[in-house]
Amino acid sequence: MTLQFTRRNVFTLIAAATSTGLAHAAAAQSRTGGAPNLMHAGLGLKGFDPVAYFTDGQPARGQDNLTTTHNGLVWRFATAAHQAAFEKEPAKYLPVYGGFCAWGVAQGKLFDVDPATGWMIADRKLYVFFNADILKLYQSDQVALTARAEKNWPKLNV
Repeated sequence: MTLQFTRRNVFTLIAAATSTGLAHAAAAQSRTGGAPNLMHAGLGLKGFDPVAYFTDGQPARGQDNLTTTHNGLVWRFATAAHQAAFEKEPAKYLPVYGGFCAWGVAQGKLFDVDPATGWMIADRKLYVFFNADILKLYQSDQVALTARAEKNWPKLNV
């Protein structure tokens, strides 16, 4: 089966997931107020370890006892080494666009993310997405969507 994405069926997918309780509010914010994604009780990446994406090549849940606070969020880590790496150089590991869905930012919207299935590393940066389907949509036109997201981000991050 081949998936074909159009703007209409993607928004329908997001709306259906939201209305059935399968996802958090899809457009809970219109501007960031200069803050990162706070949609999950103040946890960065919903408790996933930001360093693991880079070092392990896959998401890993952070531990409750390995945390640090940065930019108003609590970040959890799978290992003490990951925690130390983040504390030394947090900008290297933080998700772009404040941890909001990169595809959403390209559309001028702020959507929450699924850090377990919706993520990619590109140009040594962590991009996160609403879900795996939105990630695939983004990857299908990555250059253009990244350019749009870069243009939109300053207007959303106010």
